[in-house]
Amino acid sequence: MNIRFTFLLFIAFSLQILSQQAYYNDVNLNLTGLTLKEELAVKIINTHTRTLFYDQIWNASKATDVNPSNPAQVLLMYGWENGTDNDVTNDRSRGINANGSATGTWNREHVYSRSLGTPNLGESGPGADAHHLRPTDVQRNSSRGNRKFSNATGNSGATSEIYTDPIDGTNSAGWYPGDEWKGDVARMVMYMYLRYGNRCLPSNIGLGNNANTGDDMIDLFLKWNAEDPVSDFERQRNTYHENTNNPEAQGNRNPFIDNPRLATRIWGGPEAEDTWGIYTSSDVEIPSVPTNLTATNITTFSVDLSWSPSTDNVAVTSYDVFVNGNLYKNTTTTHLTIDGLNSDTEYSLSVLAKDIANNSSAQSTAINIKTLIDDQAPTTPTNIVISNQTTTSFVVTWDASTDNTAVTAYDIFVNTVLNGTTSETSFTVSNLTASTTYSVQIRAKDAKNNISNFSTAVDATTADINQVSSELFFSEYVEGSSNNKALEIVNNTDADIDLTGFSIKRQKDGGVDGDVWENELQLSGTILKKDVYVIINGSASLQKLKDEADFVQPNASETNFGAPINFNGNDPVGLFKNGVLVDIIGTYNGGSANFAINKTLRRKSGVSKPNSTFNLVNEWDEFPQDSVDDIGTHSSILNVQSFEKSGFIVYPNPVTSKLFIKNTFEYEISEISIFNAIGIKVFESNQTSKDLDVQYLSKGIYFIKISTEKGIFATKFVKE
Repeated sequence: MNIRFTFLLFIAFSLQILSQQAYYNDVNLNLTGLTLKEELAVKIINTHTRTLFYDQIWNASKATDVNPSNPAQVLLMYGWENGTDNDVTNDRSRGINANGSATGTWNREHVYSRSLGTPNLGESGPGADAHHLRPTDVQRNSSRGNRKFSNATGNSGATSEIYTDPIDGTNSAGWYPGDEWKGDVARMVMYMYLRYGNRCLPSNIGLGNNANTGDDMIDLFLKWNAEDPVSDFERQRNTYHENTNNPEAQGNRNPFIDNPRLATRIWGGPEAEDTWGIYTSSDVEIPSVPTNLTATNITTFSVDLSWSPSTDNVAVTSYDVFVNGNLYKNTTTTHLTIDGLNSDTEYSLSVLAKDIANNSSAQSTAINIKTLIDDQAPTTPTNIVISNQTTTSFVVTWDASTDNTAVTAYDIFVNTVLNGTTSETSFTVSNLTASTTYSVQIRAKDAKNNISNFSTAVDATTADINQVSSELFFSEYVEGSSNNKALEIVNNTDADIDLTGFSIKRQKDGGVDGDVWENELQLSGTILKKDVYVIINGSASLQKLKDEADFVQPNASETNFGAPINFNGNDPVGLFKNGVLVDIIGTYNGGSANFAINKTLRRKSGVSKPNSTFNLVNEWDEFPQDSVDDIGTHSSILNVQSFEKSGFIVYPNPVTSKLFIKNTFEYEISEISIFNAIGIKVFESNQTSKDLDVQYLSKGIYFIKISTEKGIFATKFVKE
């Protein structure tokens, strides 16, 4: 991007770029390839010490995107015209306080479109990272939408390149940001890939080829990075965000703004500007070929490789190590441990040398090695513990086994029969019978199928069919459209429970950014026995959620826009009592796995206890987005309530056509509902009719719930 600053500001920045910033003093800039990428990623992640809210981006942009020619304005991404024509959408600048959503104002453009993230970037974390949020004209922002970037020339706009939109499946035109902005876009996309990894793949946001880059970087952005040099305007944004004394600064920098050549050293492609001058040289002499390769400490899975230093007319700065002709790693030392190998397998190892100008020697003469035979079994699993017993399942955990190579899996045996295999040290055994004792044993395996002895057998007993939980637990998770977010908590006990000490927290994006439990919402009041408690986001629009809400979390900046009830489908949510995790939806530190994106999860009817280990398959049923017909009740409170002393009699049971209700105590009935075995409501009436036509129901087990002035009564019946 080419922008002229005032003379003094230009001098200040020019002095800065003559040498490497102190920010990178602890980064080994002699590295190349994906090894350099990993080093830079660690740097910008560790220095990202302040996470901004999406609303803070307004003020951040007013500090970082000031028009160098007029401090009362901000520069508009994708704009090119000075405002003298009648088209406001192509303006290059706008009043600094003219931000909003109306025509003629500027908005916050996600250069990496939120919807193209995997998953959606949302309005926190990557969705609120100021390094890729730029002011744009509202209408021009809308025109870009979520179009993928595409090559062209001239000013910004849709291109002739057509692709299939990954969101709606329609054919879409690409988007060219304009000659002035294409380098900015490329460097922002590179930053987002470095900072957030596979959540922000360049191949998801641009149209290009990644065949020669080593990962998901595409040639389009490498081309733009080289063609459009860094401007002082970009540098002022970087300088602001490193300094956390600035109120909306993040603490980290975009390395590709500081030196575009870093992208070339990582991914190749056309040589971009070396603003530090450390990689630019008239040196064309290649280093000598590494010699005296020696392999030591060969194990079943690794080998230590060393070699004599190469020489160069200036200096050797790094070595590429190859395994079977494929690049394994770039290193600045003359020794490296190569691991992750297969046992009893032959490998060819070679090395080449590089200098700072990226001149490379030929590969050394290869040496051949063979890893050791793995015939050693792992140690026997110990400390087998049974927990979270329900009527149909329990969780078994154990201490990890050890192995001379690596433990790859554990077999779980129930009553001497293989029940399942996992690579974790916990497993949920399901589809069991209530009030039954089972014998559990575990054995460990490695990649060569060496198998340990069986662990000592441990007994596990499932809960009685009439047993109820001793605590509250989640019964529904609604990850609906927009702000239609809700949680349902069930009290499956025979007593009212005081909510004092209970709270809800979420972990953003499964801890992909190292985040811990946050946004704690303290609960209060009481959940009555055999009842549920519904918490919704204050901006929810579905009427059913509003009708059933027991607590509404305001959607405002003071609550971080409804947190924690603003979760996405990869945000684990925990129910805590006095700070101790009681129940969980999602896997803590599970990364960006989309366990419930655009879904409703409902706890299965057989679950009667909380579980601090998430078990989607065995404990939850999945429903489409915005399925909220069952919110406000749950099947787990329907199959345990005693009917004997209620005064109600339901007959005949089993039933074929009409179900009769005898109301001995003549309670006033406010509602009658029928639920199927997985908790879906199939009938509802506020009439006090004493006979119900159920002949339309399919054969199976159902629950009838009768709401009265004296409480709620429920029982099972069978439809034949």
